Amino acid sequence: MKTNFLLVLLLVGIAAASQNKGVDANGVTSLGAGQVPDLATSGNTVHAVWGRGDSILYAFSANRGQTFSAPEVVGVLPKLFSFAMRGPQVAAISGGACIIACNQQGDLIAYQKTGTGHWRKTGKVNDVDTIAKEGFLDLASDGRGNLFAAWLDLRKGRRNNIAGARSTDGGKTWSANRLLYMSPDGHVCECCKPSVAVQGRQVAVQFRNWVKGSRDLWLLRSSDGGQTFGPAEKLGTGTWKLDACPMDGGGLALQKSGAVQTVWRRKDTLFAYSPGKPETGLATGKSCALELVAGRPVYAWVEKGEIVLLTPGGEKRHLGKGSLPVVKPVGDSRVIVAWENDKEIQKAVVDL
Repeated sequence: MKTNFLLVLLLVGIAAASQNKGVDANGVTSLGAGQVPDLATSGNTVHAVWGRGDSILYAFSANRGQTFSAPEVVGVLPKLFSFAMRGPQVAAISGGACIIACNQQGDLIAYQKTGTGHWRKTGKVNDVDTIAKEGFLDLASDGRGNLFAAWLDLRKGRRNNIAGARSTDGGKTWSANRLLYMSPDGHVCECCKPSVAVQGRQVAVQFRNWVKGSRDLWLLRSSDGGQTFGPAEKLGTGTWKLDACPMDGGGLALQKSGAVQTVWRRKDTLFAYSPGKPETGLATGKSCALELVAGRPVYAWVEKGEIVLLTPGGEKRHLGKGSLPVVKPVGDSRVIVAWENDKEIQKAVVDL
């Protein structure tokens, strides 16, 4: 009996060691080799996508991010943008997910997976060829089948402005593209990723503008699912005169009421801002992201080469070295954070 008991203890220890293999003191684990991760969540399911060379890689979790499937290749897209904030984007739909990726020719390609089926390429999102040559895009969903994508677009005078398209069938087909915004100075900031958020019929698009030499964040809003947008509005009270590329697009979220919350960088300071309210300095850093958990904001950013998470209670948590963090909710008191570190995708699940 004693021998059997010791054997059981040994087997339990081996199993525990196996489950914790690759887990560091902060609970950080690796999803695989690659760059520029993105996440989407729906209930207990987490969708993760990233790029590696010309391959679009995907993994999913059915237990709120605790463990993930082995990465699978969604598709091979020659000259895929998968570096420097330019990577595949994923959104959850009913029973599956949609991914959009951009190649260096400037075309946006959509992929869809539903139920237990395989990934399939559904076609181009852009209806004018090779107009997204910077490769900056974002994608968001209402969690069912309504999607909105926005990107930097060259269709007017071969200068970058903001265009978008919507899908009502989970990314199978896309609407005619719309030029959402054109800067009075001819182009927006050419090197910053736009952000998209969807809440019911509300759609918000955040982008870094170029007006009289200032690279400030601006906002577009729609109340009809992205069919029409109101005039663009500048975010924050200050301005950033800069004759260079900050490579920093900020984060965006929508409350259930439709109220907008944003986070973005001006010089070396990160600001949280909601239209109509004062801007609030959060920290010194870059590459900021934002998500709402039970209506409360959670922020992630890079500070001195480390990934930092700021909880709704104001606690800063350092997760490890890396860049390009993305954060998503998994329940009402937990988030999953993914980032890139030395061409490897890492993730941590954090209780708030």
